[in-house]
Amino acid sequence: MKYLQATELQELLTIARSIGWGAADMLLNVHLSDLDIQDATGEPITAADTAVDAYILNNLHASLGTRAFAYLTEETYKTQPSHERLSKPLVWVIDPLDGTKDFIKGTGEYAVHMALLEDDRPILAVVVCPAAATLYFATLGNGTFVERQHETPVSIYVSPRSRVEELTIVASRTHRNERFNQLMQQFPVQNQRSVGSVGGKIAAILQQQADVYISLSGTSAPKDWDLAAPELILTEAGGRLTHFDGTPLRYNQEDVSQWGGLLASNGQCHDLLCAEATRILAAIDAP
Repeated sequence: MKYLQATELQELLTIARSIGWGAADMLLNVHLSDLDIQDATGEPITAADTAVDAYILNNLHASLGTRAFAYLTEETYKTQPSHERLSKPLVWVIDPLDGTKDFIKGTGEYAVHMALLEDDRPILAVVVCPAAATLYFATLGNGTFVERQHETPVSIYVSPRSRVEELTIVASRTHRNERFNQLMQQFPVQNQRSVGSVGGKIAAILQQQADVYISLSGTSAPKDWDLAAPELILTEAGGRLTHFDGTPLRYNQEDVSQWGGLLASNGQCHDLLCAEATRILAAIDAP
């Protein structure tokens, strides 16, 4: 790390964990009648999204200010001049409610994401699954921990499963198109389970309930706030998340969308699965 000492990073983590639990409490106490659901280009936004976003930002600003840090959140990035975040090396990336559709449906499969970037890569992450009363956190080089309310955090690791036929892929119920469905039909990993929210999917890999997750952009793509925090808690637990060509994700660019094919895994068959996804898609896309 170039800009923070190890002790400073741990202090920031303590602040982020506290804010994460506070955000979880807010979401658990929301009444569905108070959601004020609005549809923004096919993606619903609720009063809970905006209220939790304000809560996280207000608390980070109160603790840290805006001089050393920039802030990129799902709810504010469209009104924020991009130079404010592109000009600073330390940027908080926040999704106050990942999995809004599941939150509205009451499935419990939603999460809160907070990540701190140094340049274009995450160095601190908190992912909270409020309905499960579970918080995952990681800092670069120090492993991933799972914390349940009123319990001591413990280390957590991805599964050691290394045979393709043993692996399970976790997929979205809603973010699917015909191209993605064709990929899934031909993909070597055929054991499949559905979980809402990216944070929930990565949590399933950390809990060894799944081993692989694929994102394939279509007319839209996942954004920085969908992936930055989940990536670090996965990789610090022994997993990997890359583009299909094996290159790492870069965050806090002018375009905050993560286009193309992305694969997260327990790391055991990662390169093989990336190669298979690339091969299958080439055949699907062939004229």
